[in-house]
Amino acid sequence: MSKTLAIDTSSFVMGIAVTDGERTLGEITTNIKKNHSIRLMPAIDNLMKEVGVRPKELDEIVVANGPGSYTGVRIGVTTAKTLAWSLGIPVIGVSSLAVMAQTGRFFQGIISPIMDARRGQVYTGHYQTKEMLVKEVASDCLIMLEDWLVYLKELNEPVLFIGQDIELHRAMIMEGLKEQAHFATGSMMLPRPTELARLGQKMTDENVTHTIVPNYLQLAEAEVNWQKAQQEKDSAND
Repeated sequence: MSKTLAIDTSSFVMGIAVTDGERTLGEITTNIKKNHSIRLMPAIDNLMKEVGVRPKELDEIVVANGPGSYTGVRIGVTTAKTLAWSLGIPVIGVSSLAVMAQTGRFFQGIISPIMDARRGQVYTGHYQTKEMLVKEVASDCLIMLEDWLVYLKELNEPVLFIGQDIELHRAMIMEGLKEQAHFATGSMMLPRPTELARLGQKMTDENVTHTIVPNYLQLAEAEVNWQKAQQEKDSAND
């Protein structure tokens, strides 16, 4: 049995779990607009004390490394790497979208987790259940929603959309896919930190402490604006 700490702060949802092999010892999931940087470490400390696991007993840390909120992903990855470094254990990065997709395990068709990326864009991926495991069929991507709907329509299969940002795009999805479109409800919308732990345990520890980085799929807006300003400055100096 290996003891795992799972951390997900890639959206408004903050998820933490402690597992012992296949057994869930405890998990915390909150869905509120509060600062992860202030709440994460106290939540980890409280959960580990509650389930009676000391930091030195952990064998690995699994973290949702994006895509998602730029700040949220950075907080989760930085915290996971710092803890792993101090404990001398591996940290494993898992796609935030893959974690979301797991709640669609019993859906027969395409599973499409959705995160809004503004300006008509979404973070998404093509997942499907095979032998009770939700697996990636097409890589996670940043794409215009209208282009993604064209891709899904051509596959001519039922599609389950998962994620809290779906409400922002429900009308366009319904218009584009009609009866192909299905929507997760209730707690299915929230990523489960226990699923994050399970996914991490099934991966190799290639993404160890030194090399794991956030997977933003795009530059933060501040970086884009900075690069644009630098390009304009260089052009003016030519």
